[in-house]
Amino acid sequence: MSNDYKSPAFKKLLDSLQQQSWELELIISGFAIFGLFTAYSPIKIAVIQAENDEHIYAFVIYVILLIACSILLFNLLLHVVLRGLWIGALGLRYVSGDIEFDKLKYSDRFKNYLSKKIVSFDRYIARLEDYCSVLFAISFLLIFYVIGFTLVIVCLALTANYILDSKTLPNWVSKGIGIPLILFLVFGMLLTFIDFLFQGILKKNRVISTLYFPIYWVFSFITLSFLYRPLLYNFLDHKFGKRLLLVLTPVYAVILFLTSFNYNKSNYLDPEQNASAIFADHRNYLDEITEEGDYIKNAAIPSKVINSSFLQILIPFDDNIEDQLFNYNEGLKPEKDRRGLRSEITVTGNWRKNLIAGKRRDSLRKVYMDMFNETHYFLIDTLKLDADFIISNNNKDHIYFETYLAIGDLEDGKHILRIKRKRKRNEKIEDVTDALIPFWYFTDD
Repeated sequence: MSNDYKSPAFKKLLDSLQQQSWELELIISGFAIFGLFTAYSPIKIAVIQAENDEHIYAFVIYVILLIACSILLFNLLLHVVLRGLWIGALGLRYVSGDIEFDKLKYSDRFKNYLSKKIVSFDRYIARLEDYCSVLFAISFLLIFYVIGFTLVIVCLALTANYILDSKTLPNWVSKGIGIPLILFLVFGMLLTFIDFLFQGILKKNRVISTLYFPIYWVFSFITLSFLYRPLLYNFLDHKFGKRLLLVLTPVYAVILFLTSFNYNKSNYLDPEQNASAIFADHRNYLDEITEEGDYIKNAAIPSKVINSSFLQILIPFDDNIEDQLFNYNEGLKPEKDRRGLRSEITVTGNWRKNLIAGKRRDSLRKVYMDMFNETHYFLIDTLKLDADFIISNNNKDHIYFETYLAIGDLEDGKHILRIKRKRKRNEKIEDVTDALIPFWYFTDD
């Protein structure tokens, strides 16, 4: 089969496929909807996990996937409904033919009005066909919009973090390059959005288009628009496609606004409030973390009711804990930060040097834990207890600081566990509360 787009045979093939595209649309929509419904919950859980673990790279990727999944689900479900309506209209046309207004015996006022608005049943079927075809194509175009917008935000964040706020580059380099880059990205993003919103208004005037072209060229690579540019301009040169593209944008904004509503049951009680002496957060109790999307918040104990003479305490590890230790003891901070996304593949290396570095890390790991225990302690009501944590993990590769407290001397009843931490601020040491967990202690006797 020849794929020369100028050949008559190829054009004839495309015309033939175009007539039968509705079958392909329904097949793809059906498989896609099934796959999207299957993937939606795992992606949502992955977003919560990445946010809980403070993995910014994974969080951004999963959020993009979740938004793309939501857009595709909405558009494809709407497409299937409209395509079903179109098929039903075709079946009805086979049975009943076109609309005969004379047989309805309406008054001239209604007859003239309906004849003007409906015109004919064939016109209605043709409009449905246009809506279905354009909606199916626009679904995937909107995904590229989401990816493009995200990439612009990522470029802004990377410029701010690695150039503008860099501690390794000289100040004149970081500011001299970082500030112009930030301004270029911000103004370029605004101009690109204006050009999109007003359908290429910046490309029409000769002087303005000359000034805008370098920005357009750079942002075409940042947003990957070179991948979907033919699809976009095919929409914009068609009045119906252009109108639908503009209508869907506020529709998504309205849907986003409607999903932000939440019913408040009380003026004073909030299920998302922080744990306190009068509020118990289920994320602080291991036996209540049962759903896939539930994770420990700050710290956790086995249950609200403790019957044993000891109390298990888990504190999930995150990057903030390590930063807090570095701030408290700067000697722990390594020369090269090994955190973040990096490949495990080593092309070359000095095994002796790596062995020495590994032994040094092992020795510093004990100092690391000693510092963690030094900076953390507990209060059960007014009773102060020192920390003696070890490092543990689970089958989901989560890392925890784990310890056990002897509580056999406590009186039966309600108690408040406070996890306290020492922090350095302005060269002064102060105590802060990292977690507050109410529990009840009852002996088995």
